[in-house]
Amino acid sequence: MKLMKKQKQQEEEDQAQVMNNETLYLKKKSIKELIAPSGIDASNIDHLEIISNVKRYARSFYVSTLPRTCIFPELFRSLYMFGDINTSIYIRPIQESNSQNDLNKIITELETERIVANDKGNINRESILTQKRYETEQLRDEIAAGFNKLYEASIVSTLFAYSKEDLDKLSKMLTAEMAKSLVGIRSAWAIQEDGFKSALPLMDDRIKKTQIFDRPSMGTIFPFTTSNIGHDTGVPIGVNKQTGVPILFDNFHSSLTNYNMVIFAKSGAGKSVTMKTLISRSSVLMGIESLALDAEGEYTIVADSLGGINVVISPNSKTVINLFDIEPERVKDEITGREKIVLNVENKVEDVTQALLTMARGSTRSKDVNEITKQVIAEIVAEEYAERNITNDPLSLYVQGNEFQKGDKLYKEKKKMPTIGSWYKRLQKKAVENKNPDYSFHYSYLLKVMKQYIREYNGQMAYFDGQSTFELLDGVPFINLDISQLEERFARPLAQQILLSWIWEKYVKKNSEDRKKAAKKRVIVDEAWMLLPYPEAVDFLNTMARRARKRNVSLAIISQRFQDFYEKPEAQAVLTSSDTKLFLAQDKSEIQYLKEVFKLSDGEAGFLINCLKGEGLLKVGGETAIIQITPTQKEFEFVETNVNKMVRMQKMKNGMK
Repeated sequence: MKLMKKQKQQEEEDQAQVMNNETLYLKKKSIKELIAPSGIDASNIDHLEIISNVKRYARSFYVSTLPRTCIFPELFRSLYMFGDINTSIYIRPIQESNSQNDLNKIITELETERIVANDKGNINRESILTQKRYETEQLRDEIAAGFNKLYEASIVSTLFAYSKEDLDKLSKMLTAEMAKSLVGIRSAWAIQEDGFKSALPLMDDRIKKTQIFDRPSMGTIFPFTTSNIGHDTGVPIGVNKQTGVPILFDNFHSSLTNYNMVIFAKSGAGKSVTMKTLISRSSVLMGIESLALDAEGEYTIVADSLGGINVVISPNSKTVINLFDIEPERVKDEITGREKIVLNVENKVEDVTQALLTMARGSTRSKDVNEITKQVIAEIVAEEYAERNITNDPLSLYVQGNEFQKGDKLYKEKKKMPTIGSWYKRLQKKAVENKNPDYSFHYSYLLKVMKQYIREYNGQMAYFDGQSTFELLDGVPFINLDISQLEERFARPLAQQILLSWIWEKYVKKNSEDRKKAAKKRVIVDEAWMLLPYPEAVDFLNTMARRARKRNVSLAIISQRFQDFYEKPEAQAVLTSSDTKLFLAQDKSEIQYLKEVFKLSDGEAGFLINCLKGEGLLKVGGETAIIQITPTQKEFEFVETNVNKMVRMQKMKNGMK
C-alpha cells in the first residue's frame, strides 16, 4: 500500500515537472515563434513564399499617391475586390493644433513659390500655386471652425497567388486597375515581411507609409461596397444576400462577351430548380425560347406548364432522330456583309463521323478504334451524301420539279436523308470490295459493333436509325428532349452527343447571324458530366460553346461533378466560353478544384461548403454576388424536383390530407 502511494506521488511530481517545463518553454518563446507559420520564406526582396500543403506566393503593397478628389465607392473598390487579397487600413486622427501649424507652414511655402514663379514670368505655375493656396486656406478655416478634421492613414495590401508568374501578372493588373482611379500603389520592396505583418489583423503598422485625408475623403476608404450584378433588361433570378436587392439577369445582355452559362452544385442543392425558374421567367417576360436535353426526366412538367413540347426518346418510343439530317444556314458574306444561304456538307460529314466513332467505341471505349477506323467511317458518310447529290448548293437538298403551292407560299419537297441503316449497307458492300489488308480488321470490327444500332437487325439501340419523325419548330417557348429512359452508362451519353449535333442543325443553325432577325434561344445540357468520357462528344460541346453566340444562342451546362471537368483539360474550354457561372452548395471533395480553376477566395470556398439550398455565388463577367434563389409558390408546382414534396403538393392541390 505504501509502495503504491509512493509511486503515485512520484507520478504526480513528474507530471508537475513536465508542466513546469512546458510553461518555461512557452515563456521563452516569442508570440511570433508561437503563432507564425514556420514555412514562410522572407529571403526575397519583392515577395514572400508561404510553404504549407500547397506552396503560395505573396506580395505586399502600400498606397503611395492619391487623386485630388476622392469618390465613394469607386476609389478603392478595385483594391478590395481584386481576387485573393487582404487589405489593412490604419487611421490616426491629427490634433487640430498640429493641423493648423502644418497648414500654415504649407500656405507660407506655397505663397513663396508663387512669388518666385511670378518673378520668373511662369504664369502657368503661378496659377496652379494660387489655386493650391486657396484650397489649403479653405481647409484650415474649416478645421478651425470645427467643420473638418485631418487624418493620416496607411493602407497596406497583400496579394496571393499559387505561382511566381501568376503573382507578377496579377501585380501588374492590380497596379493598372488602381491607376484608373489615379491611385498609385507600390510594392513594399525590401520590406515584404513588414508589409505582410502590417496586412495581418494584428493592429501593427510596420511600414507607416501614410497619406493625409480630410473628413469627407476619409469616408471613401471604408469598404462598404459589394458587387452589384444586374441588367436593366433582365428577369428577377434571385436576391443579393449582401444588399437585399433583387438581381435582374439577362443571358443576352450586350455587356457579356458570350451568352453561355455553367451551373455546378452537388445533388439536391437546387441546380434544376434554378434553371427551371430561369427558363419559365425568361420565357414569359423576355420571350426567350429554350430547349432542354433532359437526362433525368425533370423538365417534362415545365414544358407542359409553358405550352411547350415533350419528346421522349427510348427503346420503346416511336420517336426517331436521324443524325444525318442537314439544314441550310444563313451566314454573312465577309465582303458585302449581306446574308446568304449555304449548305456546309463538309462540316456535317465531320459531325456524323464523330458520332459514329463514339458508337463504334461503345461503352468500353475500345482502343481498337483509331484514325483508320475514322477514315473508313468518314468515306462512307461522304459517299452517302454524294449518292443523293447533296452538295454545298442549298437547292441540292430538294427534289427538283416537285414544288407545290400551299396558300401564298411555294414549298419544295425535301430529299430523303441518309440513315445509319443505309450507311451500314454501304459498309457491308465496301467490306466485300475491300482489297487492302490494313482495312480488313476495321471493316470487320465496324460490321460487328454497329449492328446493334440498325433497325433491320432489331438492334437494341436502333432509335437513331431512320428518317426523323418530328421537327424542332421555331416559336415554341420550351422543347424538352427526354432521354431519361435510356441506359445511363453509355446509351444516355451517346444520345446526348447525337442530339447535340441534331439540335445544332435543326435549332441553332436556323437562327440568323443578324442579331435583329435572330430569336433568343437557350440550349440546356443537364448532367453534362456524362459526356466527358467520350472525346468526340467533348469536342463537339466545345465547338458548340464557341459558335453559339454567333447564332444568338446561349448554351447552359449543368453538372454536379466538377472534378470530371477539372481532370479533362480539353473540357475546360466550355468554362472559358461561359461568361456566367453559378455555384450552389458544393461537396467538400469538389471545392478545391473549383477554388483553383475559378480563383475563389477562402471565404467564398467556405461559404459554398456550408450554404443552404438555393444559395450560391453568381459570377457574371468580373462581378460576383451571393445570391438566394427562391421560386414563388406557383412556380414550385412545376420546378420542384423532390419526389416526396411533389406528392405532398399534389395532395394539397387535390384537397387531400
